[in-house]
Amino acid sequence: MDSFWKTLKKPIFALAPMADVTDPAYRSLIAEYGKPDVTWTEFVSADGLYHTREKKGLSDAENPLMRDLLYSEAERPIVAQLFSSNPEMMAYASELCARLGFDGIDINMGCPDKSIEKQGCGAGMIKTPEVAKAIIRAAREGAARGKEGGLPVSVKTRIGYNQETMDEWLPQILSEKPDALTLHLRTRKEMSKVPAHWDLMPRAVALRDEHSPETVLLGNGDIIDLADARAKIAASGCDGVMLGRAIFGNPWLFTDRTMEDVSPKERIEALAQLAERFSALTPAKHFHILKKHFKAFIQGWPGAAELRGKLMVTNSLEELREILSTYRV
Repeated sequence: MDSFWKTLKKPIFALAPMADVTDPAYRSLIAEYGKPDVTWTEFVSADGLYHTREKKGLSDAENPLMRDLLYSEAERPIVAQLFSSNPEMMAYASELCARLGFDGIDINMGCPDKSIEKQGCGAGMIKTPEVAKAIIRAAREGAARGKEGGLPVSVKTRIGYNQETMDEWLPQILSEKPDALTLHLRTRKEMSKVPAHWDLMPRAVALRDEHSPETVLLGNGDIIDLADARAKIAASGCDGVMLGRAIFGNPWLFTDRTMEDVSPKERIEALAQLAERFSALTPAKHFHILKKHFKAFIQGWPGAAELRGKLMVTNSLEELREILSTYRV
């Protein structure tokens, strides 16, 4: 198998998967404005893919889960993030993603959402390491059915569930020799209520070196820009980082431009482009989902709050177009 992870230049700067944020519309904009080294899709339910395609008989064109797996060539290498606690479902979805042309499969073992945990997925996997290992193996097997040689399989997880348990948890994952491991430096219990524990990353590096030295190790949590990313990589010894919340309102994140260098006109134009791409997604997403981007893009200059207020009461692309077309900075 040809793994793109082996050819990436280090340090690696990756785009985090965030539900209803890094959708195909915003990812295509990010790829155009400042491409990351690796891009993840939003996380997608492997069980949901099987149920909607094989049981309900939804066509791919009308299936929201298949929409979430859309990508552009500009985003490569592009990784499909999946979640499941059922090896058969994971194998099915991994085979599908291999046939769709993805460059890799990532398994979410860190999401703290209770509805995901009830399925035994996300951060709940930290409590069931044997299931977690079976899921990694199933992802590999499925990808090999979908593409000769298979695809690289990676994992995104946390440092523990109720408390930090890296010494117990990480060797379990690393025993399966994942191609990459992204470590969010908080426990599931901590959510985002405390600063990320970057002081623990050197120990994670040592565990990786001991149990699976070929695994690429990325850190995640509280990274504000590329300068901060470089500093954290240098201090911890990891191979790269995954940036998430910093991408809000900043498709230029993966360049060395600071937001102070981005004019209000550029921000407005970027939001307008995002709105057009968002509205072109099929099946359509509800317009209100786009509104979480308004505050992020429209801030930092006199009059921004007034414009933002007008945008927040819009209910369609046409209304947004009308407001932005008549606005003058």
